[in-house]
Amino acid sequence: MQTAFLKLVAADIQQRFGNDLSEIAIVFNNKRPITYLKKHLADVYGQAIWSPQFFTIQEFFKLSTNDAEASPLGQFFQLFKIHNELLAAEGKEPETLEEFYPIAEIILSDFGQLDYDLVPIDQIYMELYDNTKIDIAFQHLTQEQQGFIRQFWQSFSIAGHSGVQERFLQLWKRLPILYTRFKETLKAAGQTNYPTIYRDLVESKATLQDFTSSFKQILFVGFNALNRAEAKLFRQWQEEGKALFYFDADSYYLDDNMQEAGLFIRRNIFQTGLVNALGSSPNIIGNRTSTVNLYASTGKISQTKLLYDILEKQNNKEQTSAILLADENLLVPLLQSLPDVNPNITTGYPLTQSPIYGILDLWMEVHLEISQLKKNKISYQTIETFINHPLTQVSLEDKLQIQKEIADKQLFEIALEELHFKSALPQFFVPIVHAAQLIPSLITIVDDLLYSISAHERIRQIDNNLLIETKKTLNQLLLGFETVAPLSISFQIGLIKKAISPINSAIEGNPLEGIQIMGLLESRCLNFDNVYILGANEGILPKTSNSPTFIPNSLRRAYGLPILENQDALSAYLFYRHFQYSEGIHIFYNGLVDESSTGEESRFIKQLEFESKFNFERKIQQQTIQFADKTTEIIIEKQGEVWGKMYQDFIVDQKRISATALTTYLQSPLQFFLKHIANIKEPPSISQEFEMNKLGTVIHNVMEKIFLPFKDEKDFTPTNILQQHFNQIESFVVREIGFQYQVELNSTSDLNSLQRIMLKIACEYIKMYLEYDIANYKAFRIIELENDTDYTLPFPISVNGKEEQVTLYGIIDRVDEVVTHDDRIISRIVDYKTGGDSVIFREIDQVFAPNTENKALIQTLFYAYVFEQKTGRKQLEPHLYVARKMREEGTLFNGKEGVLTADFLAFQKENFVGFLSNILSEIFNPEIPFRHNPDVTIYPSDPYTLFYREASKWVENEESV
Repeated sequence: MQTAFLKLVAADIQQRFGNDLSEIAIVFNNKRPITYLKKHLADVYGQAIWSPQFFTIQEFFKLSTNDAEASPLGQFFQLFKIHNELLAAEGKEPETLEEFYPIAEIILSDFGQLDYDLVPIDQIYMELYDNTKIDIAFQHLTQEQQGFIRQFWQSFSIAGHSGVQERFLQLWKRLPILYTRFKETLKAAGQTNYPTIYRDLVESKATLQDFTSSFKQILFVGFNALNRAEAKLFRQWQEEGKALFYFDADSYYLDDNMQEAGLFIRRNIFQTGLVNALGSSPNIIGNRTSTVNLYASTGKISQTKLLYDILEKQNNKEQTSAILLADENLLVPLLQSLPDVNPNITTGYPLTQSPIYGILDLWMEVHLEISQLKKNKISYQTIETFINHPLTQVSLEDKLQIQKEIADKQLFEIALEELHFKSALPQFFVPIVHAAQLIPSLITIVDDLLYSISAHERIRQIDNNLLIETKKTLNQLLLGFETVAPLSISFQIGLIKKAISPINSAIEGNPLEGIQIMGLLESRCLNFDNVYILGANEGILPKTSNSPTFIPNSLRRAYGLPILENQDALSAYLFYRHFQYSEGIHIFYNGLVDESSTGEESRFIKQLEFESKFNFERKIQQQTIQFADKTTEIIIEKQGEVWGKMYQDFIVDQKRISATALTTYLQSPLQFFLKHIANIKEPPSISQEFEMNKLGTVIHNVMEKIFLPFKDEKDFTPTNILQQHFNQIESFVVREIGFQYQVELNSTSDLNSLQRIMLKIACEYIKMYLEYDIANYKAFRIIELENDTDYTLPFPISVNGKEEQVTLYGIIDRVDEVVTHDDRIISRIVDYKTGGDSVIFREIDQVFAPNTENKALIQTLFYAYVFEQKTGRKQLEPHLYVARKMREEGTLFNGKEGVLTADFLAFQKENFVGFLSNILSEIFNPEIPFRHNPDVTIYPSDPYTLFYREASKWVENEESV
């Protein structure tokens, strides 16, 4: 590696100043390089010396005043108060905090920028107010600068002033007065801000104007982009012989005016006239032919996975290394992907990416929902999010109980008074009565979190820091809110989120050991043997947007204020300087095109690849293409423990086999194994759409209630008597829905939205069933009704050449005798269906087959067979009441061969018995394993989908890792 910049600085300091550095001030843009320069000074001197004094630029300038620094929130509330005073003086209505807040941030930002760059406040804002004064007020500007200003004004006023424009014109006229009053108010309170400190120093208004006299020499190290105040002060101190400047630059971009990376240092040296204490810059980049490793990942997060593999292979602890985040949103994924490399992170762990923000945000959303909708209920998703959050510490027992109750009762909303479980945040769901209670209540939540964290054996310092900073910010907001009119909960929450979002906590380690993690801006002045730059995408490096401002680009150019091109130049410099020193350069970018990425590397990379002698070695992460492979299919052999359980359950213990179990096997033998042998049950859940099985249960039970009074009647009952029950259907359905969801429902007003839909559908289906009976039959007699206990039947099968028995089990919905309009009496077995079943089939051979064409027919013949064998009754016609289709298709099964009645029915019943015997023998044939039928349609609601659709992918992925 080339000699590091700070090593060169340390050597020059020794040469210039000898051993006494006690009256030397060394100033950096940020704190990070101070530790490194101290080490290099110790290495250069090799003995004890009087240390220089180290400062950041803001700490150094702060020596010029005794005033305290005003907090950002404090400045905002001061600005709001003064602005409303000015409105009152103009005879206008005061603005609410909600109205003023969106523009306050922009006003404060613009005030700060205008101070840093010493722009005359009155001039620039009056220019925004009236362009007729351009010729008089801006005679000192060049024609080009005046043209920029005119161009802006013409584009603004060409269409005349709307109401909004008129409001802004008045605001711009008011802003110079607002600026002056704001500064006066801060001064009277003994407060200041950094833009004011800078401007006061330049205008000789600082309380301690000669603070630099305390130092024999001031060394400014590694500065690049200077604002106008810094440039003026630096030039002044250089002329006084007080200041030296160490610029970290390379002639590759410094001497070439087309290279944007050198823009600011060229300006500092050639325009401002600052002298580089290190002399002329070498051409390091232009002469290097090293290899640069460029990695295109298949996704944003994949960059960190690629980095893991590279770091695992590079174990040279003698070399220094740094991970530079062009995209600082990659910090958390990076921390989750790092190998054991002893990281030191000063980028700061952001509150917004921590579990703490998640729980605070959930609290705010809960109380926003409660306050806006004026209700005492919250959604089940909120409850599930809360109980599953690691910081709430809800016990596993309570979690399972809550999830089961929500699923069983299908509770889409839960009343606050019904929340009874222990957690680390007992006040979380306590309603806020008055808007003024919002922040105190949130502070209570923060205190509970602090107590909960401190109760652990090992305090999590990062979480502790984040919570303490959050509490400070909330207290500042609370003080500010006390000075203004009552604010809505929604606005307070919006402001709280904005105020706490910037909070972060440094993860401190040893900055001189291990791998360093930082943003590109923090890497100023620092050099490493190996650098790994993450997020080097176009649009991120450089960024494509600037901070919001009221000052348009044309005026910014005219007054020399920062523009987007300045940001590009700074980003280019921060990127290029690592090519001066580092030997191992690894650059990662997201090569995947999606809604947040163009999939292109930064143009800085393309520029260097085209112009320099570096060898860019591109590596593209490949997404493994998975192919179907029979060796990865899930196949369950009937041997060992599997066969032992099957034999014990079904042969020895006579576990019952239902019609549903039979059709499950026909659809997927693997699912039969998972469900009926392995007993893998679907976990309790709640659906945003009501469950069809619940609807079916409600309809079956209500139909039973209607027909139950007629069971075992010896005489036939006229079907028109069913008409009298129509007015009872709705109340029956409401009570049944309440029973199914384990809630008390007395009327339709107690139903939630999905239950109302279920009520409507169930009532319509039941009426349809009854109307069908009334229209097609004169009278009926109920033989059996909803019997799920009495119909079990031993059935012989062959197992390993030996006759064994299994037990069949039938649930009989309804068996009746009906009198047709031509006075025929028909015995029927009736099955109700609410889904997409049909009475139509094409070929009976396709019904009596795996992946059966008509599952309902198999099930109904199964019920009929069990009933006939148990009771001795014969010639039962299978009827299927499919509510969606019975008006068009009827209720009798029919195919190409005919309708299942009379002799055709008797023949097919015999065929069914043979088919049943074959299938049961296959199930218990040890030579035939359980495997999924690939021809079966898989429905999204199938709880076993992942087992037989995704399992092979999981296996392949595990093998490829």
